[in-house]
Amino acid sequence: MPLSPLFTSVYSKEFEINFTQCLPSGRLKYTELCNLLQLTAANHADIGGISFSDMQEFNQAWVLSRMRVEVSALPQWYDVVTVKTWINTLENSRSIRALEMYVNGEKIIGCETFWAVFNTEKRRPELLSLPHDHFELFPDLKATEESFSKIIIDPEKEEVFEKTVILSDLDIVNHVNHVKYLEWCMDVVDENIILNQKIKSFEMNFMKELSLRDQVVIHENISENSIVFSITKENKNCFALQLNL
Repeated sequence: MPLSPLFTSVYSKEFEINFTQCLPSGRLKYTELCNLLQLTAANHADIGGISFSDMQEFNQAWVLSRMRVEVSALPQWYDVVTVKTWINTLENSRSIRALEMYVNGEKIIGCETFWAVFNTEKRRPELLSLPHDHFELFPDLKATEESFSKIIIDPEKEEVFEKTVILSDLDIVNHVNHVKYLEWCMDVVDENIILNQKIKSFEMNFMKELSLRDQVVIHENISENSIVFSITKENKNCFALQLNL
């Protein structure tokens, strides 16, 4: 679609938290938090002319490669949150996007995301085919205190459960969406850690895509200050999640 007259390089969107998005504590689920961040990034891409529909003319899509989220508090039912986003870097096939969430003007969440341009037919990265010079970049405006780190997967990890990818796990790019990976892992975390908001930050690394009917194994390694999950297919790492407590 053509560039929207509403386009700005720094974009904000409001959401009201509803009960379907909440934990038994009344606080926003971590998976729903990631959904709101994902929706805001997608909306900014829409009005900026680099949406999924725009990119599909060239068989391209943005796919998430890394994500770091720092959480000081989770919003609760009925809260109206504002999610703000801007782009730190955008060149060739890669982009770093920052996001922040506010309640009543107070920042409660910061997020850094790393995206790659992906050819949905060839299933591999490639250069972005659409113009994007109208986006002002803010390389020094960071949303998180720390940047991405490499998640160390301990070979002594414990196998938690096995899973077969089903249709409801897939997104419009026809692979498992990042929120689903998070959901699989969060489902086996001690509920007291989640309900008492013990997670200070979390990071996700995406290594290989998963598709319908893939059979995967979820592994866990627990230490004093963190929990690391990894997901493997045919003994090869596809995904890693680190929860920092």
